[in-house]
Amino acid sequence: MKKFGTVLLILVIIIGVIFSYIQYKKSNVEESVINYLTTEKNIPDDEIISSEPFIANLQGDKNWMVSVKLKNDEKTYFYYKNKGKITLESYTENGVEYVQ
Repeated sequence: MKKFGTVLLILVIIIGVIFSYIQYKKSNVEESVINYLTTEKNIPDDEIISSEPFIANLQGDKNWMVSVKLKNDEKTYFYYKNKGKITLESYTENGVEYVQ
């Protein structure tokens, strides 16, 4: 019974580490994108309606993306972080995706 408890504890720790890593990556990319938009693109914070980090199931750094909606803009923008640089991957307008 003691071995089962040890194995269960190790499994819980591994799952916790994986979950924490995913949350860290998503949060880090979202923070970097918001910082990029507000400092380099001079978009005020109150113009950003929503930002949602997600896993895109793409290769490399494109796997960690953030969708951004801006006030008075029908487009949804998708950004990712590659080697510290924020890149616009694509945007959607009226249900049509435009890849950069």
